Parts: sequence; C-alpha cells; structure tokens
Amino acid sequence: MATEQFVLFIFICCLSSQFADGYDPVDPNGNITINWDFPSIEPNVYAVKVSIHNYQLYRHIERPGWRLSWVWAGDEFISDVIGAETTERGNCTGRHGANGAPPHCCEKQPVMADLLPGAPYNRQSANCCRGGVLSSVTQNNRTATSQFDMYIVNFALDEHGDPKMPTTFSIGVPGYTCSNATNVPATRSKVDEQRHVQVLRTWQIICSYSQFRDAPSPSCCVSLTTFYNNTIVGCPRDSCGGANSPSAHQCLSGGEQSKVLAALPDAEGAPPVPVIRCTEHMCPIRVHWHVKQSYRGYWRVKTTVTNYDVVSNYTDWNLVVQHPNLRSLTQLFSFNYQPLIQYGTISKCTIFDKKMIRSKDG
Repeated sequence: MATEQFVLFIFICCLSSQFADGYDPVDPNGNITINWDFPSIEPNVYAVKVSIHNYQLYRHIERPGWRLSWVWAGDEFISDVIGAETTERGNCTGRHGANGAPPHCCEKQPVMADLLPGAPYNRQSANCCRGGVLSSVTQNNRTATSQFDMYIVNFALDEHGDPKMPTTFSIGVPGYTCSNATNVPATRSKVDEQRHVQVLRTWQIICSYSQFRDAPSPSCCVSLTTFYNNTIVGCPRDSCGGANSPSAHQCLSGGEQSKVLAALPDAEGAPPVPVIRCTEHMCPIRVHWHVKQSYRGYWRVKTTVTNYDVVSNYTDWNLVVQHPNLRSLTQLFSFNYQPLIQYGTISKCTIFDKKMIRSKDG
C-alpha cells in the first residue's frame, strides 16, 4: 500500500507548473475578477468603484501586491482616489479636478496601487489598505477582495453616449493576463433585509494565471522516504533549472554576501531576486513526504516544507496535495487544512497552510 502512496503523491508539489496553458484541473474556474461599478455618471465627472476579487482556491497575491493598470480611451484623468493611489502623477499642467483641486493623476496609462495598512482614515475605503495582498478564497474569503473609489474627469464618450472603456488591463503580478472590459449586468448590493441598490452599469475584466507566463521553471520539488526503507528518493537533479539554464536562480554556496545584498528589495519596493542555497535540485522550496506508519486501518505521514531562499520569507503560503485517501483524513498536526471540492462531493485534493516559512538562514 505504501508503494502506491508514493506513486500517487508525486503530483503534489508545483502543481500549477504542470498546466502551462493556464488550465488547472484542481481549480478550473479560478481567476481574478475586476468589476468597475458606476454609482453615478454626470456630464463632467463619473464615479467608479473598482473591486478586485480573487476567486482562486489556493493561489494568493503576496507583497508587493497587485498593481492595476490600464490605458484610457481618450483624454481622461483621475480627479481623486479613495482607498488606493497611483504610482505616478504625470503631467497635469492646465488640468483641474472635479472641484477645482489639483488632479490625482494625468497619466495615459495609470498604475494603481493599494494603500498600506495604517493609511489615514479619510483616505480609506472598504476592503482597502492591505498593501495589495489578496488571500485565496479558501484561506480567507474576507481578505480575498480589494476595493477603491475613483472620480474621472474629461472622459470620452462612445457612439451610444456612454463612457468609453479603457483597454490593456494588467494586474501587475507575474503570470497573469487580463481580458478587455466587457459590459455585464449591473451589480446589486443588499442594504438591509428588504432593500437592494443597483449601480448604473458594470464593466468586468477577468485575469487568468499561467505558470508558463510566470516562470519557465517550477518553484519547488518533492522528495520521498518511508519507514521500511533507508532509500531517499530525492528531488530530481536540476528540478527548477540547471546551473547553465537561463531560468536558473542565483545560488549561494558559501559566504557570498554580495549576492544577498544585491537581491534585497530596492527603494521602489520591487520584489527581491531569488537567491537560493546551491543544491542538486536548485529549487527555492522543497517538500519532503515521509511515510511514518502504514497499517491496515490507517497510514501516517510527516510533511516537511523547507525554504532554500536566503532573502525571502513566504507568508500565508499553502500546499496543495492530491491523493485518493485524503477524503478520509482524520487527524492533522501543525498545519491548517481544508479540502478542495472540485467535483461535487468527491475530494482528492487538500490545501494545507501555515503563516510563514522563514528563509534558510532565518
């Protein structure tokens, strides 16, 4: 039985790397959905509430977070923003906001970033101010949404007299591609037990993930052992790219502190370049699966997740495991656990998570 367990388990790690076309059978409907809701449209200014919903079962957005960008159809500019801010103001010479105040942003392609925790109360909106971090819907559906409000001036109109849709949307996170905006039924929100309110119109953008767009190589590997055999089935050599591969991570074999310092985040908050311990597998993360006991009625496994990245800690991580016996899981230590239900009541996939894996030197 234990041999069968080994064969079936090899599917667990770097699951997303198996599906380079963007389709993931473990999460076939997962995406990030962006809604542009129009509470009001006036002759000179319209208000829009932008909501970013992470509907993925296990993928989440970590720091530095999302950076939503688009290209205006005409000469629009942003008069004011609540709950977020653009990374650049641009050239606003001769332009004035809705109330005569200086505009917030006059860029043709603005890049919007979430506010950080602790932002002034009068600049906050609902579901803002987490630095662009989005939980997966399985981990915490209350922090899987981010919102901000904008006021747009000098907008262009289409042939129907409606505001023209922006184009070229991007969520600013590696691996994601976003669609164009489309008209969808206007969003309705519940006010109380008896009343709903509806916005004037809603545009929707869908962003999908592809491992191929994110990175050419996996980011983790799996090693296997069992109590009845001294053999260690290690990660395959160069699992995450060989030393001569253009996609290989920088590796640290000794006290090469210069590589570590060069990889630290810059003043603009860009994510650090991975620098890992030199290993045969060359992966930032290794997952080790050890079968400790195997009886007729049950079997027991110890799972160890090791971070070989010397500059990055991984917060709010999760591990997806596929195995037919996981529907009968009875006891768990040290990890949080939830089944991923993809096909009715049949669940062969499980998500484990914990708050942080520290770097190898941490």
